Amino acid sequence: MFKDLFQKKRKYATIPSERVERTGGSAEGERPKREIPEGLMSKCSKCGTIQYSKELEKNLKVCPSCGYHMRLNASERIAMTLDPEGFIEFDSEMASVDPLQFPGYASKLEQQQSKTGQVEAVITGQGTINGHPVIVAVMNFEFFTGSMGSVVGEKITRAVEEATEKRLPLLIFSTSGGARMQESILSLMQMAKTSAALARFGEVGGLYISVITDPTTGGVSASFASLGDIIIAEPGAVFGFAGRIVIEQTIRQKLPDDFQTAEFNLQHGQLDLVVHRKEMRATLAKLLDLHDVKGGF
Repeated sequence: MFKDLFQKKRKYATIPSERVERTGGSAEGERPKREIPEGLMSKCSKCGTIQYSKELEKNLKVCPSCGYHMRLNASERIAMTLDPEGFIEFDSEMASVDPLQFPGYASKLEQQQSKTGQVEAVITGQGTINGHPVIVAVMNFEFFTGSMGSVVGEKITRAVEEATEKRLPLLIFSTSGGARMQESILSLMQMAKTSAALARFGEVGGLYISVITDPTTGGVSASFASLGDIIIAEPGAVFGFAGRIVIEQTIRQKLPDDFQTAEFNLQHGQLDLVVHRKEMRATLAKLLDLHDVKGGF
């Protein structure tokens, strides 16, 4: 019994680190720093969870830990919403020409185009969802914070007119910081122009589904984003006109913590549905089915 307590210690082999093997140095030296390829890992901006980017993409960029819906660019949104084949883009080369010669605007546009690979902050076109033909407009927050200038307004207006002419349902995914200040009044005019086009679309019985994604504010929220026959939002999406700080300073009151979130807007009648990203495509297909718009309305 006591003999077992005083047995000789077992011998363990020490495996030298890569640094020791490479330099012949002491095992007590620094551990080698391993370079992690850029983009391999992603961190959730809400809960801080770090995960493999590929796994996050498989989860449609929704954090598996807290459910936070990360922002998507327009191409990603189109890929996960529309059927894989048959998307036809409209007005792909239409770009702003800096109408007011605003200082530095032209160079910033070039930077945004180079960074995002897009010509403007919205992609429009025609595709299908589970076989249902639909006209779509998808905004991209990565391009100038999705700000609405003349070209954004014109492309969306043309998409609405295309839906009117072809008698097809219209689907717009909105995300925006508001009107583009570098285009001043020309940007603000897009609110009226897009709204007028939607009014004509509604007069012929067109179905317009507006999907709010994070964030949708300013002139976009005050025009076409709020004019849908059915208005849907992703969980947690910020949806409102002025920013929280501006409102609190104006009314001199503290706003609720969840103010302007999708859930708050749903509770107060500003939305019809809040739909998880994994269920968005199926929900849109069901709505198109219920309105029997296989080949027009």
